[in-house]
Amino acid sequence: MFIAKGKRKENIAEYILYMWQLEDLFRALQFDEKQIYATLVEPQSTLTPEQKEQTYFWYLDLINLMKSEGKVEVGHVDYFMHILDDLNDLHLRLLKLPIGEQYTSLYRTEVESNINTIREKLKKPKMSDTEVCFRALYSVMLLRIQGKEEDASYIKDVMEIISPHIARLAKMYHDVERGNVDLFKSKEE
Repeated sequence: MFIAKGKRKENIAEYILYMWQLEDLFRALQFDEKQIYATLVEPQSTLTPEQKEQTYFWYLDLINLMKSEGKVEVGHVDYFMHILDDLNDLHLRLLKLPIGEQYTSLYRTEVESNINTIREKLKKPKMSDTEVCFRALYSVMLLRIQGKEEDASYIKDVMEIISPHIARLAKMYHDVERGNVDLFKSKEE
């Protein structure tokens, strides 16, 4: 809970990936409350007993949300997907607005063809650019956790091309969210 709050505040991309990982951890633990406490809460030695209790109940709330949305076997909580939609909306706006000129240039020259290649491999022609990027990043994270880094070229491409792109998008998201950037400001202003 405390990790998630920090990530949500500082890096929206890390937040989404962290929350997807939590969903998968809950599934791996078969939503067993005792296992979740023993595996995910108890080992957090920096938390006070009260913070552990808060974290545990937050996990249970998230599990209940997953169950109520039918995300027990697969899928991601709607809230996280809405954030992904917001990020993709920002991505599309940056491709059109003057403030996104540098973003667009980097996207067109470094990223776009890689996203299209990944989208083709996923066989999801209608998946948004941003979701494709997040799925690629998450797959690399899972490969690394599992120690299956045999597809080194895929991992290298994702980390050298997709990761910096999402980092740029996440930074802009937070800048807009905090009011530090006005998307509709003209260049002359």
